[in-house]
Amino acid sequence: MTNDPRRLAEAVATRLEAGAALLRRYGRRATGHGRVLILGGVRSGKSRHAEQLMARYNSVNYVAAGLPPSEDDPEWAARVAAHRARRPAHWRTIETADLTSALAGANGPMLIDCLGTWVSRVLDEVGAWEQEEGWERGVDERLQSFVDVWQATRVPVVAVSNEVGSGVVPPTPAGRIFRDVLGSLNTAVAANSDTVRLVVAGRTLDLR
Repeated sequence: MTNDPRRLAEAVATRLEAGAALLRRYGRRATGHGRVLILGGVRSGKSRHAEQLMARYNSVNYVAAGLPPSEDDPEWAARVAAHRARRPAHWRTIETADLTSALAGANGPMLIDCLGTWVSRVLDEVGAWEQEEGWERGVDERLQSFVDVWQATRVPVVAVSNEVGSGVVPPTPAGRIFRDVLGSLNTAVAANSDTVRLVVAGRTLDLR
């Protein structure tokens, strides 16, 4: 992440405007096709609640949007293994960062876990951490494409995401960019969801 104050200020201004543009574009879309957004903090029970919602289906496409397990990060590998062990054996797991294509091609129920890890991968892929030229356009295009497909899908789909609006302001520029991007995405997805729930300490609150 660059330490150039001018570039950091430009990045913040760009993210704020991009977030506002995303809300203007998707804030008033009609819904009604079985889209569910589950928000929550770390260890809140949000993923477990999402899995319970999908348990009624005989076949589920589980989209793991985070980084695949690696020997270089045994802690992350253990987390992935725990999630895998909890899922029914007949569910199909899709590990991909291309959520748009995965959802666009879905022909049955889908669970996406989670939008937070996906945003982190997108920011990495477009060079956001190094402030590479054009990264803002790249991330905006990826987010807009996903929300377009989310709004248009006709299959039952549940997406899990981190709620990033309740904590302290992140102390680093990278943290603040992540918060701003994911917060804008959560709001746009929520505006196009039939059901929005917040999970806090294992308790579920209906927001929509």
